Amino acid sequence: MPKFLIQASYTCDGTRGLLREGASGRRAVVEQVVTGLGGRVEAMHFAFGADDLVMIVDLPDSVSMAAASLTVKASGALHTRATPLLTLDEIDEAARREVCFRAPGA
Repeated sequence: MPKFLIQASYTCDGTRGLLREGASGRRAVVEQVVTGLGGRVEAMHFAFGADDLVMIVDLPDSVSMAAASLTVKASGALHTRATPLLTLDEIDEAARREVCFRAPGA
């Protein structure tokens, strides 16, 4: 199952909601969203700095990740970035594939 790194920062409204619900309340919501899409939460950590939340989730496909991302962003409570994570085997496979490419100006 594909893995995704999700980095998020709360808006002012999102932060007020976090203060009311607490971290465990937000974890429950995240679990509900991810499992509802057929996935699982591997790791969820709160942070401070540019990102307030960092997660690794397994989801069935990129469409599931996009559905979650669109819904969360539409709430206005969070700004998120999702990065697909590749396994070592996937990178090895990619490195073996021949790609026809010419650099600009070459």
